[in-house]
Amino acid sequence: MWRIPEATWILRRRVFARHMMVFGTRSALRLPPKSHLNNFSSFFCSQSLTLCESDPKYQHRLKKVQKLEDLLNRGRTITARRFLKSLFLSKTTFSSLCELHAHVSKPLFSDTLLWLCSVSKMLNEATDLYFSMRKDGFLPSTRSVNRLLRTLVASRHFEKTLSVFADVVDSDIQPDVITYGKAVQAAVMLKDLDKGFDLVSSMEKEGLGPYVFAYNLILGGLCKVRRIKDARKLFDEMIRRNIAPNTVTCNTLIDGYCKVGELEEAFGFKERMKELNVECNLVTYNCLLSGLCGSGRVEEARKVLLEMEGCGFLPCGFLSVVFDGHSNVAGDHSFFDGKEIMIDERTYCILLNGLCRVGRIEKAEEVLAKLVHNGVTPSRISYNILVNAYCEEGDVKKATLAIEEMEERGLQPNRITFNTLISKFCETGEVDQAETWVKRMIEKDVSPTVETYNSLIHGYGQRGHFVRSFEILEEMEKAGIKPNVISYGSLINCLCKDRKLLDAEIVLADMIGRGVSPNAEIYNMLIEASFALSKLKDAFRFFDEMVQGGIDATLVTYNTMINGLGRNERVKEAEDLALQMVGKGCNPDVVTYNSLISGYAKSVNTQKCIELYDKMKMVGIKPTIGTFHPLIYACRKVGLAEVERMFQEMLQMDLIPDRFVYNEMIYSYAEYGNVLKAVSLHQQMLDQGVDSDKVTYNCLILAYLRDRRVSEIKHIVDDMKAKGLVPKADTYNILVKGHCDLKDFNGAYFWYREMTDGGLLLNARMCSLLISGLREEGMLLEAQIVSSELSSRTE
Repeated sequence: MWRIPEATWILRRRVFARHMMVFGTRSALRLPPKSHLNNFSSFFCSQSLTLCESDPKYQHRLKKVQKLEDLLNRGRTITARRFLKSLFLSKTTFSSLCELHAHVSKPLFSDTLLWLCSVSKMLNEATDLYFSMRKDGFLPSTRSVNRLLRTLVASRHFEKTLSVFADVVDSDIQPDVITYGKAVQAAVMLKDLDKGFDLVSSMEKEGLGPYVFAYNLILGGLCKVRRIKDARKLFDEMIRRNIAPNTVTCNTLIDGYCKVGELEEAFGFKERMKELNVECNLVTYNCLLSGLCGSGRVEEARKVLLEMEGCGFLPCGFLSVVFDGHSNVAGDHSFFDGKEIMIDERTYCILLNGLCRVGRIEKAEEVLAKLVHNGVTPSRISYNILVNAYCEEGDVKKATLAIEEMEERGLQPNRITFNTLISKFCETGEVDQAETWVKRMIEKDVSPTVETYNSLIHGYGQRGHFVRSFEILEEMEKAGIKPNVISYGSLINCLCKDRKLLDAEIVLADMIGRGVSPNAEIYNMLIEASFALSKLKDAFRFFDEMVQGGIDATLVTYNTMINGLGRNERVKEAEDLALQMVGKGCNPDVVTYNSLISGYAKSVNTQKCIELYDKMKMVGIKPTIGTFHPLIYACRKVGLAEVERMFQEMLQMDLIPDRFVYNEMIYSYAEYGNVLKAVSLHQQMLDQGVDSDKVTYNCLILAYLRDRRVSEIKHIVDDMKAKGLVPKADTYNILVKGHCDLKDFNGAYFWYREMTDGGLLLNARMCSLLISGLREEGMLLEAQIVSSELSSRTE
């Protein structure tokens, strides 16, 4: 094939590139009438077409290419983009861009075509063309490559971005700062920060750095994954290397500190900006406001707002609107002297959200109304904040009123608005209301999303209406919305809680068959349900299936397995699994230890419980109140002194006893006949605002019986009833047995009669004990009655 001399090719490429610099505007290309580029079709067509010129197909293709070239010559870039897309959508002229390239391939035209496809967001075609050019030995220009990379990143094709970049580096194409910048950005978005660091290092070796933009990208990536210490080290490295940080650099770190709750560091860094001669901007203040409001420290936002007023980011007096007494919209309407004010939407939305987070929703509404009165245009986001706040408080009526006000102001509710309310109705079991709002959503031309359907699936599943949940899955698919892992997960979770393990497994098979991969959370649900039903083989089968499917077991997975094994008295296997999890990179946490202690407590191995308790403290894991539940129970088997020691250690750790702990302690004192301490602890329990339950009263009854204070027992039972706690069989069994043990068979018979009159049955062994006692006391009639009633139960 004849080729143009290299020097001529370079010259023409340079001329064409200069004219193409203004592509992307409507008047992109303006060539002189007699420019040699007006003969461009002869340049790439007459010499390089592989088809015979007399072939009709060749002629047809030639006309199309000439038309494309003509559009470019006349600067009609947008029309050229549409025409290019139509060529491949029709599949009649060229089936692919690579086919066009194969027939009319000259470097200048191919490079132009690559640029045009990139700006037209024809990503697959552009990427294929790039690699086709490289295969044919043509080097795309850096400018065209950068345009391709920029479009790939903007379209979130990060892996493809890195693939193209890797090829660029291996070629003779000279990557520049933009080329590397897009590669770094792609690596950061993929959370491959090591790759990002390598790229920055390579960039500097090529003499293209250090460059603050690349460092800012890495800083942003580190902060996004909450590696704030590493981000600070990188910033300090920038300073050491004399890379001047800019406002974006500092804002990134301030936002990172705020998001991990280190607000003092964030404010300290803001002061550091003055030393670095870097100006704060609106984003700086918004980050600080968001940090304060997100932590519920709304009152501390005063100083930031005052400073923002001083910098001109807020109108004077705004601080008083938010915090002081100028919030009555019907009152002082001249607070801003009737002038329309301009306030950044994000700023006032952060404040509205902050007020709502601390329960001051009405205040948030007042602030918004005041701003609207003074010319601020409310946004959907501001109203969505109010709708969400009222829903979180459970006040759906006010949430619907906020939506109505939103519509009155000409703001159309969006999917977030509707989904928030629908989700709340489903959460409270008002699925009929949820369905009504879905219909209204559709009437307002807002299409239901996967989140909408997921709320309905969960809502119906919680109520046990699984048929409707399955119907919704089908409705989703008919609407062209593919159910996701949450859709199936909600249904599986509800089925598991309803002990319908087989149905849950069928749903699992269905989701896999439809191409939706289950995650660890779904397997955790299935494993927990299996243990709850004592189906240990199924639990292990799900665990193995999960691992074999390439899904890593999480800490929650191991804890679920360990807890389930302990509950089913296979605690040795549970401890072995705890050792295995360490080898898999999962370190035991407080839940792990609590589960193991609970398992050994159930198997009455107090010594092992204490060993595990000591070990968790030794490795730096602080016990929780849940640690002491099984621990105190286990120590009862050793003696009261050990129980008291554990109770005191718990108090020294500033752990507040809950009802379970109080009941265990009261029972321990009752069991050892120390009624005074039992009663004293019960009073302490009430003083701490912990209400008694049936277990508490049962323990107190036992304590009084052990201390032979039978005359006071009726008062306890009466108090129990007064609290709305109706005695059941367990309470009456304690009463009857306790009186029998004290040879007070008259008292035992009294409680027996109250029990049976209430429709409750005393167990057969206790009946026999009571009958024998009544006969010994000469209460033959009563003995005969109990005997007759017992006989009638066995007939």
